[in-house]
Amino acid sequence: MSLKAIELQIALPKTFEAGKAAEQKQQQIQVNQDVASELAKREERMKKTVVQKGEPSKALKNEREDQANEHVSDRARKKEEDEETVERQKSHPYKGSFVDFSS
Repeated sequence: MSLKAIELQIALPKTFEAGKAAEQKQQQIQVNQDVASELAKREERMKKTVVQKGEPSKALKNEREDQANEHVSDRARKKEEDEETVERQKSHPYKGSFVDFSS
């Protein structure tokens, strides 16, 4: 398959364009990698500063968690008491069984 002179006039400029496009794509990939690595470094620095500044806030965080746990345990205790009350209402030795008429 040989190329004629007319075909070469079209083929050669297109190969140069394709080469330029490939080079630009390669450069863009490199730029993207550089930006990603810079972002990773910046994020790591931010995490380190947060950890260093966050030492006093650990106590505050633990206090908040303790309060939340107390609140959850209060709710759980109340729920258990409600269940016990309902259970007592259901099986009373003199009153019979509990019937719910609401619909």
